[in-house]
Amino acid sequence: MLDLLLTNATLPDGRTGMSVAVQDGRIVEVAPGLAAPARETLDAGGCLLSPPFCDPHFHMDATLSYGLPRVNESGTLLEGIQVWGELKPQLKAQDMIDRALAYCDWAVARGLLAIRSHVDTSDPSLLPVQAMLEVRKRVAPYLDLQLVAFPQDGVLRTPGGADSLQRALDLGVDVVGGIPHFERTMAQGAESVKLLCEIAAARGKLVDMHCDESDDPLSRHIETLAFETQRLGLQGRVNGSHCTSMHSMDNYYVSKLLPLIAESGVSVVANPLINITLQGRHDTYPKRRGMTRVPELMAAGVNVAFGHDCVMDPWYGMGSGDMLEVAHMGLHVAQMTSQKGIRACFDAVTTNAAKVMHLQGYGIEPGCDASFVLLQARDVVEAIRLRANRLKVWRKGTLLAQTPEVEAQVHVAGRPARVTFSR
Repeated sequence: MLDLLLTNATLPDGRTGMSVAVQDGRIVEVAPGLAAPARETLDAGGCLLSPPFCDPHFHMDATLSYGLPRVNESGTLLEGIQVWGELKPQLKAQDMIDRALAYCDWAVARGLLAIRSHVDTSDPSLLPVQAMLEVRKRVAPYLDLQLVAFPQDGVLRTPGGADSLQRALDLGVDVVGGIPHFERTMAQGAESVKLLCEIAAARGKLVDMHCDESDDPLSRHIETLAFETQRLGLQGRVNGSHCTSMHSMDNYYVSKLLPLIAESGVSVVANPLINITLQGRHDTYPKRRGMTRVPELMAAGVNVAFGHDCVMDPWYGMGSGDMLEVAHMGLHVAQMTSQKGIRACFDAVTTNAAKVMHLQGYGIEPGCDASFVLLQARDVVEAIRLRANRLKVWRKGTLLAQTPEVEAQVHVAGRPARVTFSR
């Protein structure tokens, strides 16, 4: 007997009337119209069944700290870093753990079951690292949390920065991070990319580097990252996050850069909500959008995903852990409003993000983990348009969260109605 049989579901690839059979936490069959004895059978009613949302770029050590010790009044990246620097001496491990666990509850309710979080390693105490390692242990039964050793103040700019990062890796942090554009010179930025990629190669680690989070078109560390990836044989193991300077580069240089990134197998994570907020702050009008060239990167064969980056922290006072909100902003900023473009933005917060994170057993196919989200929408386009309600969220066959169907009652004389906003 099956543990769970879902029937009459729509899948992200457009297949309708599909059944998904689950046994021992894994998908054993996906086919139309299955009928088999099961301990639980659920009619999806034509709603969209998606693999879980993934956030490949987040800062969980800072989440839900908005207003501590003060608000970022300018809204700039640099003031955010300054506010975080003021907060760091006041941080307590238990407070960070409590805030992170609260955010993970938000994530599960939104069907977000995999998060890659950058964790500040600049302070030699490694307090944020120790706190997030504890969070990773606690959430392991219901959420995949990857940690990136992130030298927020610059690995070379910070005294002992490389040693602190290495110690974080020794403690069990998963991925090597960096922030070359925040080093003191362009040359030191390139040197930091080389150093960090060599550390990753020696340790067999993945790389995820904040790269060129700047409006400066001459910030070109993504080029160095692609080169070092090929030099060290790290193809497929490296990600460049943000890459916002590409938005301001001239087209001729980008025509050289895109093939280089594609050849190196480096993936890219854009963070639409935050990129559109932090970038262009020094512009008058016209103001630059700031987000990297998403459709052009995709067309060049680069795996592009979207991250949330921040939720209620020194850099961003909004957010709720909703990756559909991220996709919604992404398609607007990148002007990806065709049907194909909208579907690509859905992939950017599901399958593409899972590839960045090297998740195993991800997807809705036989042999994959029975981890999925039932959305109150008929297809991926409608899911993004409505930021669809998550009716049910499962991880490995276990129901983690559920939300009643959202329906508005309209009281108009002569025309009372129940409204769900779907077609």
